[in-house]
Amino acid sequence: MSDAPRPRILVVEDDPAITFGLRTNLSFEGFDVEVVDTRAAAVERALAEPPALIVLDLMLPDGSGFDVMEDLQRGGYTGRILVLSARAAETDKVIALRMGADDYVTKPFGLAELIARIGALLRRSALPHPAAPAPPPPSPRAPAAAGRRARFGQCELDVDRRALTVGGEPVVLTRLEFDLLAFFVQHAGRALSRAQLLREVWGLSHDGSARSVDNVIAHLRTKIGDEADRPRHLLTLRGAGYRFELEPTNTKRK
Repeated sequence: MSDAPRPRILVVEDDPAITFGLRTNLSFEGFDVEVVDTRAAAVERALAEPPALIVLDLMLPDGSGFDVMEDLQRGGYTGRILVLSARAAETDKVIALRMGADDYVTKPFGLAELIARIGALLRRSALPHPAAPAPPPPSPRAPAAAGRRARFGQCELDVDRRALTVGGEPVVLTRLEFDLLAFFVQHAGRALSRAQLLREVWGLSHDGSARSVDNVIAHLRTKIGDEADRPRHLLTLRGAGYRFELEPTNTKRK
């Protein structure tokens, strides 16, 4: 039997029935599970002893899961977050992803699927950044990125520092937004389907969350200065997915 420490998961949930089921099943799967039921306790425990992943409810007695994510971001938490909530509105999902959640599962949920999603997120954590492998040949129209730093338009992406500047000013990206942009940059000039992005960036093996890709890309376009109806870098390919160009395309045609 391996002596390696078990991955630690912090469950933030105030429903005793749900926490009992999560603790029991996640422990059976080999995780070290800690359960808290308030915003204050979640932030305290996550920053004091950062877990590999947080399972986070959005509705807590002393605040919301959104508050928790804000507090954790200010505190420097860099682990994975999976939101588990009865709030199924698309708006809630978009906000959660924008604020740093890596995945969003709605209640009621299937334990097998939840455990599979947790495993996928933890595998992503254990792997190098999407930009770590040798980059593919660049598009004939796109200049090659200089090492692990790329410039496009007014933007400069530094993969090693996980930093983006636009017009010389730093721009804050969520973990998912950064991973997605880095993946696009390293695959500049290639058509990438939503299913491929979900598999390679989200770590999911199905396309049930394809709309999540569109939502994150919409916010990413805003942050890099791409106009939604006339993007210069992050292009939509109807029926095929997306393509990223380091050198802006000429979209203004008479």
